[in-house]
Amino acid sequence: MKPIYPLLLLLALTACSRKDSIPVIRNVNPDTIIPRSAINDFIDRQLAEEDHFDWAMANDSMLWSALIQSDSILSIGYTDGDKNKVLQVVQQYEGSLIYPFREGKLPFVNLRVGNYATIKALRAAAFVRYADPIGYGAYSMENARPTSSLLNFGCGSNTAQTNLVAGTDYVSIAPAAKQSWNYTYHHIPEAWVQSTGANIKVMIIDTGISDGQENLGDAFNQGYSSGRTISRAVTYPGGTTNDDCGHGTSMAGALAAPRGTDGNTAGIAYNCNLLMVHAAENVVILSSASVNGVTDAYVMGGDDPEVKIISMSMGTIFNYGQIKDAIAYADSKQKLMFCAAGTSFSFFAGFVGVIFPANQPQVHAVTGVKDNLTTRCDDCHVGSKVDFTIVMEQSGSGRHPLSVAMSGDVPSTVGGSSVATASCAGIAALIWSKNPGLPRDSIISKMRRAASYPLTRNSSFGWGVVDAAAALSL
Repeated sequence: MKPIYPLLLLLALTACSRKDSIPVIRNVNPDTIIPRSAINDFIDRQLAEEDHFDWAMANDSMLWSALIQSDSILSIGYTDGDKNKVLQVVQQYEGSLIYPFREGKLPFVNLRVGNYATIKALRAAAFVRYADPIGYGAYSMENARPTSSLLNFGCGSNTAQTNLVAGTDYVSIAPAAKQSWNYTYHHIPEAWVQSTGANIKVMIIDTGISDGQENLGDAFNQGYSSGRTISRAVTYPGGTTNDDCGHGTSMAGALAAPRGTDGNTAGIAYNCNLLMVHAAENVVILSSASVNGVTDAYVMGGDDPEVKIISMSMGTIFNYGQIKDAIAYADSKQKLMFCAAGTSFSFFAGFVGVIFPANQPQVHAVTGVKDNLTTRCDDCHVGSKVDFTIVMEQSGSGRHPLSVAMSGDVPSTVGGSSVATASCAGIAALIWSKNPGLPRDSIISKMRRAASYPLTRNSSFGWGVVDAAAALSL
């Protein structure tokens, strides 16, 4: 019997004998930490080769190195009923359980983790579906902590444009509003004869709405916009309903601004109901707080029986398991979801393809094209996962579509796949408003059949540019 004991001890220290049991790992951290530069190079290679990045692609040492060089928050997805096993593993190797965020209804938990053995044990267990260091993106470009610039992508540009030219950038429409130049490419004026989005509730997941923009507040009902509701919610930890970034305000304006009497721009679905959720600090989902905020927003949308459409013009290069879980949850509640295919900020330099979560099968990826209908907008991502395109850049001037600014009645302009996504969601609201009894798949079918490539998807632009009036006539 004596020779057997060392062998049993060796097996116990290196792995578990059954994948559904709790592994036993030697609790010693590696002597070397993989630097951020090497981790980032690995991520870049995976994006180039696989067109996406999931932390499952990294080995245990790299994942641990990413975790301890960020905020040490690990998102752990478990199989139903196995939460206590996860907690037991973490407590065994960490000595205690530290909950940085509250738990939700989905099968995952966020815990602060620092030991290599914890990572190895969790990833070796069959009851663990994923283990993601969800805060790494915010720290990936710094030696110690995230920079303010990294967490402010897409912010600060939603300002009034005083140089807009009538007849070129907009046309004046009754009662006293402006119609963005790009609406004619989607036959929005003709579509408005049939539908204005009434009785359809759209949820936008973004950075909130500016407290100073009355057209998305007390003046939401004015002129031809009446009898509808606007509400605000916060899922971003520590956030308020106010938009400090500007991005959310511009998305809400493009989709649902009133067709009013104050000279401001009219949104595509100017009679829809709107729920705006402040879920992240900026356009790129990088921090643990934003990952949790977006996750909770999708759950909120799934749980709201009045929400029909969810639009999110944010994304990231990291595929996060808990956001996948949340999208799957909203999908199970029959929500129609649109996500931005991606806009090339410096963080995405060299990246080609559709970003997360627009690359997920339950959502419809949207990007922007120029007014020649054949060229992507300068900063827009394209690829095989794109479903629809919206005209949102003038070839000559580079002008983008109109939206509402942070305050006042002079419109702003907004570009990228962001406004394309909000606009596409607005078109879907028009169609569903006219056909309230149809399921979401029928709404998408109408959009597809009325788009540029109704029979064969384009490899870069999906079904292409949607003709809203034609879709309403089907």
